[in-house]
Parts: sequence; structure tokens; C-alpha cells
Amino acid sequence: MVANKGLIIKTPPLDVFNQMAADEFFCERMPERYLLRFFNWGKPGITFGFSQRSAEVLSQLPKEDIDLPRTRRPTGGGIVFHKKDLTFSFIFHNPGEFNPHALYEKLHTAVNEAFSKENINLEILNSKTASYAVSSPAMDCFSKPVEKDLMISGKKVLGGALRKFSDYMLYQASFQIDDAREKQDFYSQIFIEAFSQSHSVSWQEYTAKPQDMEKIGEIAYNKYYNSSWINRI
Repeated sequence: MVANKGLIIKTPPLDVFNQMAADEFFCERMPERYLLRFFNWGKPGITFGFSQRSAEVLSQLPKEDIDLPRTRRPTGGGIVFHKKDLTFSFIFHNPGEFNPHALYEKLHTAVNEAFSKENINLEILNSKTASYAVSSPAMDCFSKPVEKDLMISGKKVLGGALRKFSDYMLYQASFQIDDAREKQDFYSQIFIEAFSQSHSVSWQEYTAKPQDMEKIGEIAYNKYYNSSWINRI
């Protein structure tokens, strides 16, 4: 089988607003059918799901995190604290009907298999759980595992959310294990291998160009910094 071409996107350090804008920019541009980006964090931040109520989110933040920059994601889910996690996005060609449950299972099964090859035993949560919705109280995504999240010893370590853009899917994920950033290169290679296998992708590196970063900055300023987006509900 001929491998699909994919790009591993490199950017300068970004804040939470520009991280979300970068995903939107590359979803719109799609220089290849498969894009993988490990977030290069310039400072800590908080994201919360597209359907979460902003007032509820604010009420749930610990006092020490109230002043962290925060914004609404284009994808779903709960509150995610980006302080020590390995955050990444996988954008991939996926025309036709949107079946989030099947896609989530496919992605996390591939990740689980890739970790197993490194003798790291994760568990896929198979019990039925309620999803995050507008009517649900906002809460830390990692304190409320949902079906097909990945766990270690009963603790959620990988969660993600999906959003369909035309014929492409955006999967935004957070890997929260104690040494996620200290061993980022090691863990990143496992995720690269997982998506290589699940979608038959051969990867090349792509460093974001100045004109890319200019457009990303414009999206961040006009949308993800904007209170009308952050407080849309």
C-alpha cells in the first residue's frame, strides 16, 4: 500500500489563543491531507469545549488558575488545563458521514497499540458515559472520563475532541501523564507511529512560514482573543 503524505507542523512558542487559531488556519489551508502538530507552548493556558457555558467554566476554575489565559475550543469536551500536558492536533481527510464515536475509537485503539509496543499499558474506557453538552455542568475534562478515553490505573491520561471541517476532521488531544513534557520527544514518536499505522501516513516536517504565522495571529486576534467567542454562551 502506498503511504499517504503527511506533514508534522512546527511553530514558534504560542499562547492558548494562537494555538487554537493555528488549528483553524491549517484546517482551512490543508497543505496536505494529513497534518499533525504538537503544540509548542509559550505559556500555560486553559481551553474549554465549544458547547460549554463560559460562566460555568469560570465558576469551576481553581483560585490559582483564574488568571490563566483561557479560550473556547472549536471542538467539544470539558475544561483542559495546559500546564504540564503534551497537547497535539491531528487533522485528516475524512469525507462523508461524521461518526465521532467510531473515529474516536479508531484513533485511541491505534494509540493504545502503539503504546503497547513500548511496554506502556494503557486501558480504553469501554463503559457508557454521558458526553459533554450545553446542559451539563462544566468540569475538568480529566476528572470526567468519557467512553474510549485512555486510562492508566483508573486515571484518564488521554482525551480528545473532534470537529468536522468540510471533508477534514480536526482531532485536538491532551496527553496528561506526569512526565508528558519532560519526555515529549519520546511520547510524540509514539503518537506519530500510531497515526502512521491507523491512516497509512508517511511524515515530513513543515515549519510554519512567517506568512502562516501572520494569518494565525489575525485569526487569534479576531476570534480566539475575542470575548464574543469566549463568552458566546
